Amino acid sequence: MDPSSPAPSPARAIALVSPYSLSRPGGVQGQVVGLARALEARGHRATVFAPLDAATDAPPGISLVVTGKSVSLPANGSVAPVTLSVRAVVQALRALRTGGFDVVHVHEPFTPGLPFGLLVDRRLPPLVATFHRSGPSPFYRVLQPLTRPLMRRFAVRCAVSPAAQATAVHALGGRYEVGFNGIEMDRFLHVEPWPRPGPTILFLGRHEERKGLAVLLEAFDRLRGPTGPGADATGSGPTLWVAGDGPRTEALRQRHPEAADLHWLGVLTEEEKVRRLVAADVVVAPSLGGESFGMVLVEAMAARAVVVASDIDGYREAAGGHAVLVPPGDAPALVDALAGALNVTGGLADPTRGGATPAGAAPAGAAPAGAAPGSPTWLDDAWAWASHWSMGRLAEWYEARYDDAVVRAGA
Repeated sequence: MDPSSPAPSPARAIALVSPYSLSRPGGVQGQVVGLARALEARGHRATVFAPLDAATDAPPGISLVVTGKSVSLPANGSVAPVTLSVRAVVQALRALRTGGFDVVHVHEPFTPGLPFGLLVDRRLPPLVATFHRSGPSPFYRVLQPLTRPLMRRFAVRCAVSPAAQATAVHALGGRYEVGFNGIEMDRFLHVEPWPRPGPTILFLGRHEERKGLAVLLEAFDRLRGPTGPGADATGSGPTLWVAGDGPRTEALRQRHPEAADLHWLGVLTEEEKVRRLVAADVVVAPSLGGESFGMVLVEAMAARAVVVASDIDGYREAAGGHAVLVPPGDAPALVDALAGALNVTGGLADPTRGGATPAGAAPAGAAPAGAAPGSPTWLDDAWAWASHWSMGRLAEWYEARYDDAVVRAGA
């Protein structure tokens, strides 16, 4: 785990609840698993409660209680892999009551599955809630008559960003302590990069309208080829890796089929995801909106890739001035940003981008004074910014909230 200060006394037994299946990659799932590892490294006993669809999907390095298999429900323009098994929820509640836990920390608490059970079972340890979502939620809307009274069940309420806080305040009312999303920095150290043919762009995300993949593919069509603006000094055009899947995959693949410079990768394992992040020159996040925080941006900076992203609230906060930001949905602006980034980074001989920076035009946007996107200074500064969001720091931040919850429950 990333280095951090020793755990304060006393060490606690903490249950971390994810409503979403760990068999599907996602921001909430990654935060729950990473936080569990960081808390264990700091001397606590952390147990994850989450749906799991196959035993082989269980993440390494955590203690896990499976809360059923998932079904897919539409939510916030995406699909939420949640469990609807009443039996699994009842069994999980029994384990929470008898497991000797000091605190139950639930993420996205108004989501079907075990979170519902937590809200109605009053025999549980004190509850800490973290809200991740930005933008309207069908779960908030359906449960509106119950949500505000049930908010009193939480000893401490947290939000991962100002955008998530604003969403929660609008839908639920109340006060929230604003924290952040954490990243396991050590996952990107001493990693063998995935083999790449040359200058490479990576997209990581679900294939749905709000993620902006259609905009990226339109931009890539203008960028590609030896005469395109993304070509390097040898005339080689860039390669685009498209990871993930979703409801728009087939339609987009038909319009933009697999080619020598365009690869549809499907859902990646965590190991492959990290290796491709480390190998990529540019990681692009062209979302149209609805993002409370851009975890993929921070991961890309930890992997020492240049980030090109939409200029939206959640991404702007995650970037911290260390990404090239473009108006959402603006394909021509995205072409210019990608071409500028590739002109700087694409000629590096070392795929980990540790060598000298070739001359080239830097894209307009977020570059700090004196640093071009892709230069060692830019990449070093971006890596330092990513380390500011380390999972160890996040675990330390939550320790104070767990202490508060225990004190309030005993008052």
